[in-house]
Amino acid sequence: MDSKLHDYAVITGNYWAFTLTDGALRMLVVLHFHSLGFTPLEIASLFLFYEFFGIVTNAVGGWLGARIGLNRTMQIGLLMQIGALSMLLVPEHMLSMTWVMAAQALSGIAKDLNKMSAKSSMKSIASDQNDGLYRIVAFLTGSKNALKGAGFFGGALLLSVFDFQGAIIAMVVMLTTVWVFSLLLLRQELGVMKHKPAFNQIFSKSRAVNWLSLARFFLFGARDVWFVVALPVFLHMTLKWDFWQVGGYLASWIIIYGLIQAVAPRLTGKNKTPHAVRIQLVVFGCLLALVPAGIAISLTHDFSVVYVVTIGLLLFALLFAMNSALHSFLIVRFARVDGASLDIGFYYMANAGGRLAGTVASGALYQVYGLDACLWVSALLIVFGSLTALSLPQEESGTA
Repeated sequence: MDSKLHDYAVITGNYWAFTLTDGALRMLVVLHFHSLGFTPLEIASLFLFYEFFGIVTNAVGGWLGARIGLNRTMQIGLLMQIGALSMLLVPEHMLSMTWVMAAQALSGIAKDLNKMSAKSSMKSIASDQNDGLYRIVAFLTGSKNALKGAGFFGGALLLSVFDFQGAIIAMVVMLTTVWVFSLLLLRQELGVMKHKPAFNQIFSKSRAVNWLSLARFFLFGARDVWFVVALPVFLHMTLKWDFWQVGGYLASWIIIYGLIQAVAPRLTGKNKTPHAVRIQLVVFGCLLALVPAGIAISLTHDFSVVYVVTIGLLLFALLFAMNSALHSFLIVRFARVDGASLDIGFYYMANAGGRLAGTVASGALYQVYGLDACLWVSALLIVFGSLTALSLPQEESGTA
């Protein structure tokens, strides 16, 4: 097997396995602690350190990957996720807010180390830095999101069939197996800079990377402000759905979203000049903003809630997937050749910041104002992201 194809297969398999446990853990925590009587804001707070340390990890992880290699940072991420899951195996009376937040912090570090490593490695694996790069990044990201949806469903199903600790044990065993195979199969050093970067190089000096990072902050804040806490709690409390129904419903959405993202190159065309992608981001972003606004308006009328939310989610999946796929391609395209993990780490630091803001706002806004407020804030953030995309460079010379 070609060495690049071998590396791509191992990295993708590693990323898939990690994503399954990450999605399952997210749904397990939301549903289990809601059943214990935690409020939506308290549940959102459980993920506070998960998102916060994601910000730190992407900054430091990009620098670390450029120094020791992306295969090592990926394997460190897997090992840390095993540790985070193991922390939740303590007796239930010890699962305090502080303890769970600490476990989520470790999981957040692990997840962003793994993601940053996988995305950065694509820069050196792809032979074509335009359409070919777009296709492999879209497939990696889309398949990851589809599997995260499967993880949502798996987490809800495990909680319905087994207890909380039984589900955690199963994930620890699976991830440990993957970690061992990763150590044996991925030996080539990827992403190491010829000259070891200084720590102050974690902040990007590229105009393109900086504007794209800001747009990413708004985009993912807009998604998580209504999807992470508000929507699952709304489905459980308002529609009286069981845990497995909530998990299966949200999992189906994420799988559909991931599949759309994987085939995004067929939907957005092959013209991947900075000017063409910039225009697409603005157009798709403006259309995307109409979706949460439309759902919010429809919920105030005498329409079926299930139909309104389902149709809205499908439209959101289509447009959000294309926006996200274009973002993911651009950051790998704009990243410097030597030390790509530095720029990509900075970009995903902004991504984690958006998720953090969205997660906290999701719990707080839903608890005080309800789902409508979360949807309107989502629409506003998407508009901000689309306006930010206008500042991306129009010519190739403007990239990193």
